[in-house]
Amino acid sequence: MHIVGARPNFVKAAPVVAALEARGVRQSVVHTGQHYDDRMSAVFFRELGLPRPDVDLGVGSGSHAVQTAALMTGLEQEFISRSPGLVVVYGDVNSTLAAGVVAAKLHIPVAHVEAGLRSFDWSMPEEVNRRLTDQLSDLCFATSPEAVGHLAAEGVGVHRVHLVGNPMIDTLLGSLDRFDTAALRERLKLPESYVAATLHRPANVDDPEVVARLVARLHEVADQIDVVMPVHPRGRAALTEAGLADHPRMHLLEPLGYIDFVTLVRASTAVVTDSGGVQEETTILRVPCLTLRPNTERPITITHGSNRLVTDSELPGLVSKILAGESFGAATVADVPPLWDGHAGERIAAILADWMAGAPAAGAEPRA
Repeated sequence: MHIVGARPNFVKAAPVVAALEARGVRQSVVHTGQHYDDRMSAVFFRELGLPRPDVDLGVGSGSHAVQTAALMTGLEQEFISRSPGLVVVYGDVNSTLAAGVVAAKLHIPVAHVEAGLRSFDWSMPEEVNRRLTDQLSDLCFATSPEAVGHLAAEGVGVHRVHLVGNPMIDTLLGSLDRFDTAALRERLKLPESYVAATLHRPANVDDPEVVARLVARLHEVADQIDVVMPVHPRGRAALTEAGLADHPRMHLLEPLGYIDFVTLVRASTAVVTDSGGVQEETTILRVPCLTLRPNTERPITITHGSNRLVTDSELPGLVSKILAGESFGAATVADVPPLWDGHAGERIAAILADWMAGAPAAGAEPRA
């Protein structure tokens, strides 16, 4: 049983579900409804070929405690009624942790896709979610070598850990011929050259003073080049109140589906973001990525990609350098993270199928 709840989960789950289907493995999909409007949820199922969810819990938004409690209550009922042999969770959202806790207490094995990522910043709710989920998981699927090291340092047994690559990159590479930049520009009336931006993390959009400062910096970027920004529901009110739209070269959009968003990124001159997934996508697309965070749980996007952690005060100057054609990022075009080759979903499916059949890969043993 796959548990998905937010748009990053859908992108990671799609290749795993497809690879398991090709192997004839019985599976079901539970959508918790953590992201629930069409642009944040349903469009992803349509575009990625995910099967219609067997269950949609429709949990919706709320505080961390309220949302997680509702998730746990709903998932407990589904697990008891459906008795899955294995629960697969993705990423680091509240749905991920809730499913891990409920499954563990019902003695249902858990597999965590994207295990071992660490920002070492406990102020991030995602850091809490991923650390606890890894401890609860029988199978930990790591996207990068440093993630394996983090799991080992935390005492996760080697038989539980598998370096498989990044299923989000499977989805990107499998969709390359669908990213029609010219058609997107025409349909959304986009300028020829632009910086793409996306912000949603609490540290960037919850404090009015921080929001005001970021808006001012984005306006300084817009003084140099148009800025196109799909506005995430989280932070929309604060950004609007701070006057985000009050610049003639700021182009604000509603949230985009997967194909449109990655097309937007692919056609951009640079990206400004606080999203983990965007850091990964720009690594493969080789688009300069300026990440407005003091840390990242994906350092491989810096060593093997074109990502760079920046402060808001650095942002306008770094955009100027990019526009001037100065070199950016540590990686060469051929320097791709190991196993980010479009086959992570197949590797995960093979391990899951063997594990469920009682013949665990690489010496792994199911726990009672």
